[in-house]
Amino acid sequence: MFADARKIAELAWPVLIGQLAIIAFGVIDTAMVGRYSAVDLAALGLGSSIYISVYIGLTGILTALQPIAAQLHGARRYSEIGEEVRQSLWLALALMTIGFLILYFPGPVLRLARVPAALHERTLAYLQILAFGLPASLVFRVYSSLTNALGQPRLVMILQIGALLLKFPLNTWLIFGGLGVPALGGPGCALASITINWTLAIVGMLLLTKLDVFRELAIFSHFCWPVWRRQAAQLRLGIPMGLSYLIEVTSYTFMALFIARFGTTTLAGHQIAGNVGAVLYMTPLSIGIAASTLVAQALGAHRHEAARTLSRHGILMAVLIACCYALMLLVLRPLIIEGYTPNLQVAAAAMPLVLIVAFYHVFDSLQVTTAFVLRAYKVAVVPTVIYAVALWGVGLGGGYLLGFDVGGAIPVWLTGARGFWVANTASLAIAGFGLLIYWRGVSKRYLQVDAVGQVR
Repeated sequence: MFADARKIAELAWPVLIGQLAIIAFGVIDTAMVGRYSAVDLAALGLGSSIYISVYIGLTGILTALQPIAAQLHGARRYSEIGEEVRQSLWLALALMTIGFLILYFPGPVLRLARVPAALHERTLAYLQILAFGLPASLVFRVYSSLTNALGQPRLVMILQIGALLLKFPLNTWLIFGGLGVPALGGPGCALASITINWTLAIVGMLLLTKLDVFRELAIFSHFCWPVWRRQAAQLRLGIPMGLSYLIEVTSYTFMALFIARFGTTTLAGHQIAGNVGAVLYMTPLSIGIAASTLVAQALGAHRHEAARTLSRHGILMAVLIACCYALMLLVLRPLIIEGYTPNLQVAAAAMPLVLIVAFYHVFDSLQVTTAFVLRAYKVAVVPTVIYAVALWGVGLGGGYLLGFDVGGAIPVWLTGARGFWVANTASLAIAGFGLLIYWRGVSKRYLQVDAVGQVR
């Protein structure tokens, strides 16, 4: 157990730091644009929600490269990894075309949201600028998926920290103006983001040609056209993965939209609880990515028993750490909320929600780590169905019934925002245990194949 935990931790901590750097990007944007104008801040919030949905859905598809490359790495089929990377870059080209059209022509989405005229112009400008940065984001996702597959997450972490250091001065210059550049507000923030995204993509591709760790892969040794067999294999795994990411994002987004009906104070309390949950989520996410890499490498080397043991230890590690976080949250809850807001009404609204987050986080850790482990086995369709039933059906549907007291028989303490958070917690518990049971069946089948081979 401890040996496996050490291996997982060695890969997980750079991923965690990189993920926290990504969170810091959003915090910096919100804080700086908020100082420029309220309209630009609202446009940033709306535009970000649209962009993130597109970005997560498309990059989720490209994440399929990680388990594929990790299994090939475990099997020491290095030249095939280079071929998969080239195919993934072709796939990124197709996806960036789709994403660019959605972001550059967001009229249907904005009309659906009934955006006021004053907000429409700024949101449109924000999204159209980000459309030009999406190709770079997709290319960098190919790079990050490959480095994680090879067990080299520090190569991503270093670039993400460097990007974070550039973010503040670029934002300051482009949002507020200076050195001959006019103040651009929210669109300036988007311009800073795409500058950084293209820098990351270019540096990432250069590293693929320069570093020794990539030399055996011969990624750019020759040109090749798309190969349908490999493209289809990546899409079969990637599309369900992208959908599962979208289900997670949209379930939370719609929960916020419903909770907004209870007023600004309740929504502010929900935002605090959601932010606490998002920060805590980074740890099990990092453990899941690290465990997935090690499990996929073991599967590629046909060490199926080791893969099962690594999976179990990774899941257990994430849940135990989550339990520690939950206890800390229960004890420090008043201090944490006080750090977010001096408003007593908002603090009172957040207090019961952060209490629920303590339990929510434990189940969140279980589901995300198990989902990543299953992806190492190249299994994604059934987990996506589990997510849809649990997060949309139980989480959103159940939250609506509880939150709005449909039927009039719900206890008061289960209505309002609390109802949505309780239902969401239950949905994560269902998803987590559902994925765990399914993983046990998948891993047993691999062991049975080993047993049959030994008998023969």
